Amino acid sequence: MREILILAGEASGDLHGAKLAERLRLVRPDLALVGTGGERMAQAGVTLLAQAEGGVGFVEVIRHLPRHWRLLNALRTRFAKGNVALVILIDYPGFNMRVAAAAKAAGIPVLYYITPQVWAWKAGRLKTMAEVITRAAVILPFEEALLRAHRIDATFVGHPLLDRAQTMPDRAEARRRIGLPVDGEVLALFPGSRPEEIRRHLSDFVAVARQLEERRPGLRVVVSVAPTIDLGAAALPFPMVRSASFDVLRAADVALCKSGTTTLEAAVAGCPCAIVYRTSPISYMIAKRLVKIAHIGLLNIVAGRRVAPEFVQDDFEPVRVADALMPLFDITSAERLAMLAGLAEVRGRLGTPGASDRVAEMASEMVA
Repeated sequence: MREILILAGEASGDLHGAKLAERLRLVRPDLALVGTGGERMAQAGVTLLAQAEGGVGFVEVIRHLPRHWRLLNALRTRFAKGNVALVILIDYPGFNMRVAAAAKAAGIPVLYYITPQVWAWKAGRLKTMAEVITRAAVILPFEEALLRAHRIDATFVGHPLLDRAQTMPDRAEARRRIGLPVDGEVLALFPGSRPEEIRRHLSDFVAVARQLEERRPGLRVVVSVAPTIDLGAAALPFPMVRSASFDVLRAADVALCKSGTTTLEAAVAGCPCAIVYRTSPISYMIAKRLVKIAHIGLLNIVAGRRVAPEFVQDDFEPVRVADALMPLFDITSAERLAMLAGLAEVRGRLGTPGASDRVAEMASEMVA
């Protein structure tokens, strides 16, 4: 049986891959779905060849190289058998660009869903992308024109988180779902979805929360974690909620977010936030030389200006972050009102729901 190969390398890709797989099973029941991913993709009907095991940062990615090379060789062997009709790559460019080149060499079309963020730090990669990618499904509004200018057949499909946002609860229901009282202030912590991120962020996230507890008596703190993260009670003195980021954001008055997709989720949920990020010293030193954009948070990048405050590397000091979050709890403060307006602006730029449907239709068109 001919097959579509879907490759996701980490928790967020597993989520997007699962939604896409559900739609592909409806529009192309004649094709088997195989790939790499996690529990969600498996539940959506994808036969997993390997588990997703993402890394972030230059140093962190090196740790996964032996496993990547073994998997790449296995995929080349699979390509040679002639049953793969289409390769769909989801984010995770360090590995997936190599897969794209291997698929291209085997004469297999490649659809890249959630393309590498070349606009941030590797504009030179656009030439390579044009050579190995057949079509691109992009999820940020400015990416379509950028890629098309470099002869990449790109289509803006809207951001996939908007599909999940259609069922967002109101504040009272969100708090009921995660076991919080309707009244009182709530701070949400989003320390990351990868073990390396948790290790570098968690203690200072807790320190920020402790600072705010002292300043705002009665404040409740809740932590949103990916299903792949296992934290003990000793490391985390606050309740955890798994796989329910929109519930947590809708329940919260304010959020502290590790830079990433969570910042866009905060925009969609209308939850004021601060953005932080810390990586290894070597990774940060390299990134400072390569990154060509003014902001690190996707929320601010899409806005084209600083909507939410950012604290990166050594600037991530708990007291400073707590100071920035304090006025956001006040529903009448100028800081909160300005941020809510900026979040609404970003939400409007992310397109409309239905990204998975659009990508599935693109994929179906590409299979001969």
